[in-house]
Amino acid sequence: MNAPGPPRPIGIAVLGAGRIGRLHAELVARRVPGTRLVGVADLVAGLAAKVAVPLGARAASPEELLSDDEVDAVAVCSSTDTHVALVVEAARAGKAVFCEKPIAHDLPGVDRALDAVRSAGVSLMVGFNRRFDPAHAAVRAAVADGEVGSPHLVRITSRDPEPPPASYALASGGIFLDMMIHDFDMARFVTGSEVSEVTAVGAVRIVPELAEVGDVDTAIVTLRHADGCITAIDNSRRAVYGYDQRVEVLGERGLAASENPHEHSALRRDAAGTRLAPLPYFFLERYATSYARQWDAFAESLRSGAEPPTTGGDGRAALVIALAARRSLLEHRTVATSEIEAR
Repeated sequence: MNAPGPPRPIGIAVLGAGRIGRLHAELVARRVPGTRLVGVADLVAGLAAKVAVPLGARAASPEELLSDDEVDAVAVCSSTDTHVALVVEAARAGKAVFCEKPIAHDLPGVDRALDAVRSAGVSLMVGFNRRFDPAHAAVRAAVADGEVGSPHLVRITSRDPEPPPASYALASGGIFLDMMIHDFDMARFVTGSEVSEVTAVGAVRIVPELAEVGDVDTAIVTLRHADGCITAIDNSRRAVYGYDQRVEVLGERGLAASENPHEHSALRRDAAGTRLAPLPYFFLERYATSYARQWDAFAESLRSGAEPPTTGGDGRAALVIALAARRSLLEHRTVATSEIEAR
């Protein structure tokens, strides 16, 4: 009797062939063992083929890929306003779903997507890739293992090297829903505690046009957690020295922190001082490893049948905090997350 062959690779379809969709397609095709890129879809004519063909996959419509028996899971990487519809369609087709953040810009949309996934009994993972960064994960482990004791104070810094076009704010949901939502998830992740209150201040210091669409490019948000811990988050759309991402937890027994990696470890010392290599310039460079580890985790959850490590509930919780931050900024007051849940 012949021994059974190796299991069939998990078939993945990527919906959305923009910058982030291209990244996910390349990871599935080249860096994630046990997966296979089946196809890529995009509304822009020719863009799906431009991504799919060099990777040995086919360009097709979302409907064709969702009806394909070779597709086990889809990655929703299109614009945020299309996420809910695609998640719902994928769930009804019996496909597991990986969805880039945020799932939606509003709670009814998120709840519609989560209800569809729950009813279909399929898996949903939300793309909070920073949880899979080795340095950030080590900070979380230091808290979870009790090494720093009960967290008292968390500091999170996220600064982009340059701002996106002002028009991007209209589609992205603004700094809290697009950029800082990663930090809101990180605050929950490293502390292990939910957020009860949110206070936000912001300013337009870089892109004057943002004031016209009600957004800011510079912000500080303070979170009060259910266990009493306080998190302070600062975001800027422009840090001229590179992509700046740091997390620090101060607890009763000590401190755990993640620092920025440099492009390489060489340094120079002379009479002028010590010079290190520059920081990675953008998120694709900074988080290449975490994106691959994220896909490894999703693939393993599909093989084992376990719940994904970042769930739809995590996506919803981060959105609640983001919506509370936006209201706090507009109304100049502290906002309880329960206020957002109540609407």
